[in-house]
Amino acid sequence: MTKSSLQTADTNDRQPETAGFLTIENVTKAYPTGNGGEFVVLDNINLTVEANQFVSLIGHSGCGKSTLLKIVAGLERSTSGLVTLEGREIRKPGSDRMMVFQNYSLLPWLTVRENVRLAVDEVLKDASRAEKASLVNEHLAMVKLMPAANKYPDEISGGMKQRVGIARALAIRPKMLLMDEPFGALDALTRGKLQRQVLDIWEAHRQAVLMVTHDVDEALYMSDRIVMMTNGPAAQIGEILDVPFAHPRDRAALRENPHYYELRNHALNFLDQHFGADD
Repeated sequence: MTKSSLQTADTNDRQPETAGFLTIENVTKAYPTGNGGEFVVLDNINLTVEANQFVSLIGHSGCGKSTLLKIVAGLERSTSGLVTLEGREIRKPGSDRMMVFQNYSLLPWLTVRENVRLAVDEVLKDASRAEKASLVNEHLAMVKLMPAANKYPDEISGGMKQRVGIARALAIRPKMLLMDEPFGALDALTRGKLQRQVLDIWEAHRQAVLMVTHDVDEALYMSDRIVMMTNGPAAQIGEILDVPFAHPRDRAALRENPHYYELRNHALNFLDQHFGADD
């Protein structure tokens, strides 16, 4: 049930959405506690993501955003409910979904090129050496890293490390890109540049993206839809905002648009209303 730009949704009235490319249906995640009870992280989550949509998850710390992303990645299993990609249940990690983490996750003894090539070798086993080399170079060029291709991770900046992670994820041609606060560890200037770079790539090669962020401006700049979570425990989808701005997007033009600030204030007001859970 997608809401129009400024409509609110009663959490308790949210029904399963119609089937999409990615479908999350009645998903609950709970962990057992020592006294025989359970700690509910996510409670009855329903969401769809279409094949070329960029969707952001936003909410306060502890609301289960990263847990939901890991369930979609197959790194965790839900306690109940169903997650499907193109109609097939997600039970484990797969090359059709690639994750970009906040902490880079590069192997320090491999060069930039070798870090990307490792993923290509692992997934695209039937490709020739020439095809693999071409894929690696293509994706390093996408993120403007060819000049640093033979450097090691400790020889490049944090922003460049994150670009390696993005190139590695995209090089195996996944159907869906999952990003867990991919710009969170970067300074403001690097963050803005990398946001634009990721959008450039996505606008040229559309695919489904699900991104966790704490940044309202980042979500508005990059996303087609913003999924706003209520506080944990037992977090739910409180509201979904449709972002009506066409792609490609110009950050300066958005800042001149009164509707941008209307949406921004609406999202901030939602987060203010749900502030108070322990971080």
